[in-house]
Amino acid sequence: MSSSEWEIMKNLWSAKKPLTANEIIQSLKDHTNWSPKTIRTLIGRLVQKNVIGIDHTGPSYKYYPLITEEEGTKLETHSFLAKMRGISIKPILVQFLDEQKLSKEDIMELKNLLEKKSSGKMSSP
Repeated sequence: MSSSEWEIMKNLWSAKKPLTANEIIQSLKDHTNWSPKTIRTLIGRLVQKNVIGIDHTGPSYKYYPLITEEEGTKLETHSFLAKMRGISIKPILVQFLDEQKLSKEDIMELKNLLEKKSSGKMSSP
């Protein structure tokens, strides 16, 4: 998914209910400068990619996610890693960690994940 499509997905995930195209447009108008036509095009692309579905009942079409946010994140991670194939993951992680503000809880969770990975208790994707 493109970053623009990701924005639409975030709206659908946070709404926790199907939304009309106009509701999606309204929710995006305050923090994007996208035209309604652009947003409708993005919605159409997401339908074609089978990540959002359409409820045809009622006077207006309503759109809903066909994947969870976690599934979307996994898909994007796999896509990113496929693009980075052959490149060491360490510099990517170092760059990411250098640029992110992490809470103590985030740091502890990352440490625990690395310890699990180190001991072989973590399954590979």
